[in-house]
Amino acid sequence: MGRTRPKTKKVKPVITENTAESAAPPSVPALLEKAQELIVRCEYELAGRFASRVLEREPGNVEAKEILGVVQLETGELEAAKQTFLSLIPPNPGAPSTPPPSAHLYLAQLSDDDPHLALKHYQAAVDILSAQLKGKERAVDPVGASDDETELKRNIVRALIGMVEIWMDPSYDLCFDPAAEKTCEDLINLALQTDPGNTEALQTLASVRMSQQRPDDAKACLEQAWSQWKDLDLDDPKLPPIPSRLSLVKLFLELELYTPALLVLQGIMATDDQEVEAWYLEGWCFYLMAEQAQESGGKLDELTWEDLARDARDCLETCQMLHINQEHPDKPLLEHVRELIAKLEALGIQPSPEKEGSDEEGGWEDIEGSDDEDGDVEMS
Repeated sequence: MGRTRPKTKKVKPVITENTAESAAPPSVPALLEKAQELIVRCEYELAGRFASRVLEREPGNVEAKEILGVVQLETGELEAAKQTFLSLIPPNPGAPSTPPPSAHLYLAQLSDDDPHLALKHYQAAVDILSAQLKGKERAVDPVGASDDETELKRNIVRALIGMVEIWMDPSYDLCFDPAAEKTCEDLINLALQTDPGNTEALQTLASVRMSQQRPDDAKACLEQAWSQWKDLDLDDPKLPPIPSRLSLVKLFLELELYTPALLVLQGIMATDDQEVEAWYLEGWCFYLMAEQAQESGGKLDELTWEDLARDARDCLETCQMLHINQEHPDKPLLEHVRELIAKLEALGIQPSPEKEGSDEEGGWEDIEGSDDEDGDVEMS
Protein backbone atom coordinates (compact mmCIF):
# COMPACT_ATOMS: atom_id res chain seq x y z
CA MET A 1 0.00 0.00 0.00
CA GLY A 2 1.19 3.45 -0.77
CA ARG A 3 1.86 5.89 1.90
CA THR A 4 -1.21 7.90 2.83
CA ARG A 5 -0.87 11.60 2.14
CA PRO A 6 -1.88 13.68 5.14
CA LYS A 7 -4.79 15.96 4.51
CA THR A 8 -4.01 19.65 4.79
CA LYS A 9 -6.56 22.21 5.72
CA LYS A 10 -6.71 25.39 3.71
CA VAL A 11 -6.47 28.25 6.14
CA LYS A 12 -8.62 31.18 5.15
CA PRO A 13 -6.91 34.55 5.57
CA VAL A 14 -8.30 36.64 8.34
CA ILE A 15 -9.61 39.88 6.92
CA THR A 16 -9.17 42.76 9.33
CA GLU A 17 -9.65 46.48 8.98
CA ASN A 18 -5.87 46.97 8.80
CA THR A 19 -5.54 44.42 5.99
CA ALA A 20 -8.18 46.17 3.97
CA GLU A 21 -6.42 49.48 4.48
CA SER A 22 -3.02 48.10 3.42
CA ALA A 23 -4.55 46.74 0.21
CA ALA A 24 -5.90 50.18 -0.72
CA PRO A 25 -3.88 52.17 -3.28
CA PRO A 26 -1.64 54.91 -1.83
CA SER A 27 -3.23 58.32 -1.49
CA VAL A 28 -2.34 61.23 -3.74
CA PRO A 29 -0.54 63.10 -0.91
CA ALA A 30 1.50 59.95 -0.17
CA LEU A 31 2.48 59.63 -3.86
CA LEU A 32 3.48 63.30 -4.02
CA GLU A 33 5.52 63.03 -0.84
CA LYS A 34 7.36 60.01 -2.23
CA ALA A 35 8.01 61.79 -5.53
CA GLN A 36 9.49 64.77 -3.67
CA GLU A 37 11.76 62.45 -1.67
CA LEU A 38 12.98 60.87 -4.91
CA ILE A 39 13.67 64.31 -6.43
CA VAL A 40 15.84 65.17 -3.41
CA ARG A 41 17.72 61.86 -3.91
CA CYS A 42 18.13 62.66 -7.65
CA GLU A 43 16.15 59.54 -8.63
CA TYR A 44 14.36 61.46 -11.33
CA GLU A 45 12.99 58.62 -13.46
CA LEU A 46 11.28 56.98 -10.48
CA ALA A 47 10.00 60.35 -9.25
CA GLY A 48 8.45 60.88 -12.68
CA ARG A 49 6.57 57.59 -12.39
CA PHE A 50 5.02 58.64 -9.08
CA ALA A 51 4.04 62.03 -10.54
CA SER A 52 2.47 60.29 -13.55
CA ARG A 53 0.43 58.05 -11.24
CA VAL A 54 -0.97 61.15 -9.56
CA LEU A 55 -1.80 62.73 -12.93
CA GLU A 56 -3.62 59.59 -14.01
CA ARG A 57 -5.98 60.14 -11.08
CA GLU A 58 -5.95 63.94 -11.04
CA PRO A 59 -4.90 65.31 -14.46
CA GLY A 60 -4.92 68.89 -13.15
CA ASN A 61 -2.81 68.32 -10.03
CA VAL A 62 -0.45 71.31 -9.91
CA GLU A 63 2.20 69.78 -7.64
CA ALA A 64 2.44 66.64 -9.76
CA LYS A 65 2.90 68.76 -12.90
CA GLU A 66 5.65 70.73 -11.18
CA ILE A 67 7.44 67.51 -10.23
CA LEU A 68 7.06 66.13 -13.75
CA GLY A 69 8.51 69.36 -15.18
CA VAL A 70 11.52 69.14 -12.85
CA VAL A 71 12.07 65.49 -13.86
CA GLN A 72 11.95 66.42 -17.55
CA LEU A 73 14.33 69.31 -16.95
CA GLU A 74 16.83 67.17 -15.04
CA THR A 75 16.74 64.37 -17.63
CA GLY A 76 17.37 66.72 -20.54
CA GLU A 77 13.84 66.82 -21.99
CA LEU A 78 13.91 70.60 -22.16
CA GLU A 79 11.07 71.14 -24.64
CA ALA A 80 8.82 68.74 -22.74
CA ALA A 81 9.68 70.55 -19.49
CA LYS A 82 8.85 73.88 -21.13
CA GLN A 83 5.41 72.63 -22.21
CA THR A 84 4.74 71.18 -18.74
CA PHE A 85 5.52 74.47 -17.00
CA LEU A 86 3.56 76.45 -19.60
CA SER A 87 0.53 74.28 -18.80
CA LEU A 88 0.61 75.79 -15.29
CA ILE A 89 0.40 79.39 -16.50
CA PRO A 90 -2.63 81.29 -17.85
CA PRO A 91 -4.03 81.54 -20.50
CA ASN A 92 -3.64 77.75 -20.59
CA PRO A 93 -7.16 76.46 -19.86
CA GLY A 94 -5.95 73.97 -17.25
CA ALA A 95 -3.75 76.46 -15.37
CA PRO A 96 -4.62 77.60 -11.84
CA SER A 97 -5.74 81.24 -11.46
CA THR A 98 -2.53 81.96 -9.50
CA PRO A 99 0.25 79.89 -11.07
CA PRO A 100 3.04 78.51 -8.90
CA PRO A 101 5.99 80.94 -8.99
CA SER A 102 8.35 78.02 -9.62
CA ALA A 103 6.80 77.57 -13.08
CA HIS A 104 7.81 81.12 -14.02
CA LEU A 105 11.27 80.66 -12.49
CA TYR A 106 11.92 77.48 -14.49
CA LEU A 107 10.55 79.07 -17.67
CA ALA A 108 12.89 82.03 -17.15
CA GLN A 109 15.83 79.63 -17.10
CA LEU A 110 14.49 77.84 -20.19
CA SER A 111 14.18 81.13 -22.10
CA ASP A 112 17.91 81.83 -22.40
CA ASP A 113 17.43 82.46 -26.14
CA ASP A 114 15.02 85.32 -25.38
CA PRO A 115 16.22 87.60 -22.55
CA HIS A 116 13.11 89.79 -22.68
CA LEU A 117 10.84 86.77 -22.18
CA ALA A 118 13.10 85.51 -19.37
CA LEU A 119 12.83 88.90 -17.64
CA LYS A 120 9.02 88.75 -17.91
CA HIS A 121 8.96 85.32 -16.26
CA TYR A 122 11.26 86.46 -13.46
CA GLN A 123 9.11 89.55 -12.86
CA ALA A 124 5.95 87.42 -12.79
CA ALA A 125 7.57 85.14 -10.19
CA VAL A 126 8.61 88.16 -8.09
CA ASP A 127 5.05 89.54 -8.20
CA ILE A 128 3.51 86.24 -7.07
CA LEU A 129 6.10 85.66 -4.34
CA SER A 130 5.77 89.25 -3.07
CA ALA A 131 1.99 88.85 -2.81
CA GLN A 132 2.50 85.61 -0.86
CA LEU A 133 4.99 87.35 1.43
CA LYS A 134 2.54 90.17 2.17
CA GLY A 135 -0.09 87.57 3.05
CA LYS A 136 2.31 85.94 5.51
CA GLU A 137 3.20 89.28 7.09
CA ARG A 138 -0.50 90.11 7.61
CA ALA A 139 -1.22 86.77 9.28
CA VAL A 140 -1.53 86.86 13.07
CA ASP A 141 0.92 84.52 14.80
CA PRO A 142 0.84 81.79 12.11
CA VAL A 143 2.57 78.52 12.88
CA GLY A 144 5.86 78.25 10.99
CA ALA A 145 5.39 81.66 9.36
CA SER A 146 8.97 82.67 10.10
CA ASP A 147 10.46 79.79 8.08
CA ASP A 148 7.98 80.35 5.25
CA GLU A 149 8.78 84.07 5.12
CA THR A 150 12.52 83.36 5.04
CA GLU A 151 12.10 80.98 2.11
CA LEU A 152 9.85 83.41 0.24
CA LYS A 153 12.38 86.23 0.71
CA ARG A 154 15.21 84.04 -0.56
CA ASN A 155 13.22 83.07 -3.65
CA ILE A 156 12.36 86.71 -4.38
CA VAL A 157 16.04 87.62 -4.08
CA ARG A 158 17.10 84.77 -6.39
CA ALA A 159 14.60 85.90 -9.01
CA LEU A 160 15.85 89.49 -8.78
CA ILE A 161 19.45 88.28 -9.06
CA GLY A 162 18.45 86.26 -12.13
CA MET A 163 17.21 89.50 -13.69
CA VAL A 164 20.47 91.30 -12.84
CA GLU A 165 22.49 88.50 -14.44
CA ILE A 166 20.49 88.84 -17.67
CA TRP A 167 21.07 92.60 -17.76
CA MET A 168 24.80 92.08 -17.17
CA ASP A 169 25.28 89.19 -19.61
CA PRO A 170 27.54 90.39 -22.46
CA SER A 171 25.98 87.84 -24.83
CA TYR A 172 22.76 89.91 -24.76
CA ASP A 173 22.32 93.44 -26.13
CA LEU A 174 20.69 94.47 -22.87
CA CYS A 175 24.07 95.10 -21.21
CA PHE A 176 24.68 97.93 -23.71
CA ASP A 177 21.36 99.59 -22.90
CA PRO A 178 21.90 103.01 -21.23
CA ALA A 179 19.41 101.97 -18.54
CA ALA A 180 21.29 98.74 -17.70
CA GLU A 181 23.43 100.09 -14.85
CA LYS A 182 20.58 101.86 -13.05
CA THR A 183 18.27 98.88 -13.57
CA CYS A 184 20.80 96.54 -11.95
CA GLU A 185 21.28 98.94 -9.04
CA ASP A 186 17.50 99.16 -8.51
CA LEU A 187 17.06 95.38 -8.65
CA ILE A 188 19.87 94.75 -6.14
CA ASN A 189 18.55 97.46 -3.82
CA LEU A 190 15.13 95.81 -3.93
CA ALA A 191 16.74 92.45 -3.16
CA LEU A 192 18.56 93.88 -0.12
CA GLN A 193 15.40 95.67 1.04
CA THR A 194 13.51 92.37 0.79
CA ASP A 195 16.17 90.39 2.65
CA PRO A 196 18.79 92.67 4.27
CA GLY A 197 22.23 91.09 4.38
CA ASN A 198 21.36 88.35 1.88
CA THR A 199 24.72 86.90 0.89
CA GLU A 200 23.78 86.15 -2.73
CA ALA A 201 22.54 89.72 -3.20
CA LEU A 202 25.77 91.08 -1.70
CA GLN A 203 27.84 88.89 -4.02
CA THR A 204 25.86 90.16 -7.00
CA LEU A 205 26.40 93.73 -5.82
CA ALA A 206 30.13 92.98 -5.62
CA SER A 207 30.03 91.75 -9.21
CA VAL A 208 28.32 94.97 -10.30
CA ARG A 209 30.90 97.06 -8.41
CA MET A 210 33.69 95.19 -10.19
CA SER A 211 32.09 95.92 -13.57
CA GLN A 212 32.07 99.59 -12.48
CA GLN A 213 35.82 99.42 -11.72
CA ARG A 214 35.20 99.84 -7.97
CA PRO A 215 37.29 96.99 -6.50
CA ASP A 216 37.40 98.36 -2.94
CA ASP A 217 33.60 98.53 -2.80
CA ALA A 218 33.44 95.02 -4.25
CA LYS A 219 35.79 93.73 -1.52
CA ALA A 220 33.64 95.35 1.16
CA CYS A 221 30.53 93.61 -0.21
CA LEU A 222 32.30 90.23 -0.30
CA GLU A 223 33.66 90.66 3.21
CA GLN A 224 30.14 91.44 4.48
CA ALA A 225 28.72 88.41 2.69
CA TRP A 226 31.43 85.95 3.76
CA SER A 227 31.54 87.12 7.37
CA GLN A 228 27.94 85.99 7.86
CA TRP A 229 28.68 82.30 7.36
CA LYS A 230 32.43 81.62 7.29
CA ASP A 231 32.48 80.31 10.90
CA LEU A 232 29.38 78.10 10.53
CA ASP A 233 29.64 74.30 10.76
CA LEU A 234 29.58 72.45 7.44
CA ASP A 235 26.17 70.94 8.22
CA ASP A 236 24.59 74.24 9.26
CA PRO A 237 21.47 74.90 7.13
CA LYS A 238 22.36 78.62 7.05
CA LEU A 239 25.41 77.82 4.94
CA PRO A 240 24.90 79.03 1.33
CA PRO A 241 24.51 76.29 -1.30
CA ILE A 242 27.69 75.10 -3.02
CA PRO A 243 26.99 76.96 -6.32
CA SER A 244 26.73 80.23 -4.38
CA ARG A 245 30.02 79.53 -2.59
CA LEU A 246 31.70 78.68 -5.90
CA SER A 247 30.52 82.04 -7.26
CA LEU A 248 32.08 83.71 -4.23
CA VAL A 249 35.39 81.95 -4.94
CA LYS A 250 35.38 83.27 -8.52
CA LEU A 251 34.90 86.81 -7.25
CA PHE A 252 37.71 86.34 -4.72
CA LEU A 253 40.01 85.19 -7.51
CA GLU A 254 39.12 88.19 -9.69
CA LEU A 255 40.14 90.42 -6.78
CA GLU A 256 43.32 88.36 -6.12
CA LEU A 257 42.06 87.35 -2.65
CA TYR A 258 43.62 83.91 -2.77
CA THR A 259 43.59 82.88 0.90
CA PRO A 260 39.84 83.40 1.43
CA ALA A 261 39.21 81.66 -1.90
CA LEU A 262 41.12 78.59 -0.73
CA LEU A 263 39.36 78.58 2.64
CA VAL A 264 35.94 78.59 0.98
CA LEU A 265 37.07 75.80 -1.36
CA GLN A 266 38.29 73.80 1.62
CA GLY A 267 34.78 73.87 3.08
CA ILE A 268 33.20 72.88 -0.24
CA MET A 269 35.54 69.92 -0.69
CA ALA A 270 34.98 68.76 2.88
CA THR A 271 31.31 68.46 1.90
CA ASP A 272 31.82 67.07 -1.62
CA ASP A 273 35.29 66.06 -2.77
CA GLN A 274 33.89 65.07 -6.19
CA GLU A 275 32.91 68.65 -7.11
CA VAL A 276 34.60 69.24 -10.48
CA GLU A 277 34.39 73.03 -10.43
CA ALA A 278 35.90 73.22 -6.93
CA TRP A 279 38.98 71.26 -8.07
CA TYR A 280 39.23 73.49 -11.13
CA LEU A 281 39.05 76.70 -9.10
CA GLU A 282 41.56 75.39 -6.56
CA GLY A 283 43.98 74.54 -9.36
CA TRP A 284 43.40 77.92 -11.01
CA CYS A 285 43.97 79.66 -7.66
CA PHE A 286 47.30 77.91 -7.06
CA TYR A 287 48.29 78.65 -10.68
CA LEU A 288 47.63 82.38 -10.19
CA MET A 289 49.53 82.29 -6.88
CA ALA A 290 52.47 80.64 -8.64
CA GLU A 291 52.46 83.41 -11.25
CA GLN A 292 52.39 86.03 -8.51
CA ALA A 293 55.27 84.27 -6.71
CA GLN A 294 57.37 84.34 -9.88
CA GLU A 295 56.75 88.08 -10.21
CA SER A 296 57.67 88.59 -6.52
CA GLY A 297 61.09 86.99 -6.65
CA GLY A 298 60.08 83.33 -6.58
CA LYS A 299 58.12 83.13 -3.30
CA LEU A 300 54.67 83.93 -1.96
CA ASP A 301 53.92 83.58 1.74
CA GLU A 302 57.10 81.47 2.15
CA LEU A 303 55.98 79.08 -0.62
CA THR A 304 58.10 78.78 -3.76
CA TRP A 305 56.47 79.22 -7.13
CA GLU A 306 57.40 75.60 -7.93
CA ASP A 307 55.50 74.33 -4.86
CA LEU A 308 52.45 76.37 -5.79
CA ALA A 309 52.66 75.27 -9.41
CA ARG A 310 52.86 71.62 -8.31
CA ASP A 311 49.77 72.08 -6.14
CA ALA A 312 48.05 73.60 -9.16
CA ARG A 313 49.04 70.63 -11.33
CA ASP A 314 47.77 68.12 -8.76
CA CYS A 315 44.39 69.86 -8.49
CA LEU A 316 44.01 70.23 -12.25
CA GLU A 317 44.89 66.56 -12.86
CA THR A 318 42.23 65.54 -10.30
CA CYS A 319 39.73 67.90 -11.95
CA GLN A 320 40.44 66.41 -15.37
CA MET A 321 39.96 62.87 -14.06
CA LEU A 322 36.66 63.71 -12.33
CA HIS A 323 35.41 65.65 -15.36
CA ILE A 324 35.95 62.65 -17.64
CA ASN A 325 34.61 60.07 -15.16
CA GLN A 326 31.47 62.08 -14.47
CA GLU A 327 30.98 63.05 -18.13
CA HIS A 328 30.68 66.63 -16.90
CA PRO A 329 28.87 68.89 -19.40
CA ASP A 330 31.18 71.94 -19.03
CA LYS A 331 33.51 71.43 -21.99
CA PRO A 332 35.17 74.90 -21.89
CA LEU A 333 36.22 74.19 -18.28
CA LEU A 334 37.98 70.98 -19.37
CA GLU A 335 39.66 72.83 -22.25
CA HIS A 336 41.04 75.44 -19.84
CA VAL A 337 42.23 72.71 -17.46
CA ARG A 338 44.14 71.00 -20.26
CA GLU A 339 45.59 74.33 -21.40
CA LEU A 340 46.88 75.04 -17.87
CA ILE A 341 48.30 71.53 -17.51
CA ALA A 342 50.16 71.96 -20.81
CA LYS A 343 51.65 75.27 -19.60
CA LEU A 344 52.78 73.64 -16.34
CA GLU A 345 54.26 70.73 -18.29
CA ALA A 346 56.22 73.19 -20.43
CA LEU A 347 57.59 74.74 -17.23
CA GLY A 348 58.79 71.31 -16.08
CA ILE A 349 56.14 70.98 -13.33
CA GLN A 350 55.14 67.35 -12.82
CA PRO A 351 52.35 65.98 -10.61
CA SER A 352 53.34 65.04 -7.07
CA PRO A 353 54.31 61.37 -6.74
CA GLU A 354 51.49 59.28 -5.26
CA LYS A 355 52.14 58.12 -1.72
CA GLU A 356 50.36 55.38 0.16
CA GLY A 357 47.90 56.73 2.71
CA SER A 358 48.36 60.33 1.63
CA ASP A 359 45.38 62.48 0.86
CA GLU A 360 45.12 64.88 -2.06
CA GLU A 361 44.71 67.95 0.05
CA GLY A 362 48.19 68.35 1.49
CA GLY A 363 48.31 71.94 0.26
CA TRP A 364 45.89 72.95 3.00
CA GLU A 365 48.53 72.65 5.73
CA ASP A 366 50.13 75.88 4.60
CA ILE A 367 46.83 77.71 4.73
CA GLU A 368 45.64 76.32 8.03
CA GLY A 369 48.95 76.45 9.87
CA SER A 370 48.46 79.93 11.25
CA ASP A 371 47.83 81.11 14.77
CA ASP A 372 44.35 82.23 13.78
CA GLU A 373 42.47 79.01 14.49
CA ASP A 374 38.99 80.30 13.77
CA GLY A 375 39.89 81.02 10.15
CA ASP A 376 39.46 84.80 10.30
CA VAL A 377 41.17 86.40 7.33
CA GLU A 378 41.81 90.10 6.88
CA MET A 379 40.74 91.04 3.37
CA SER A 380 42.98 93.99 2.66
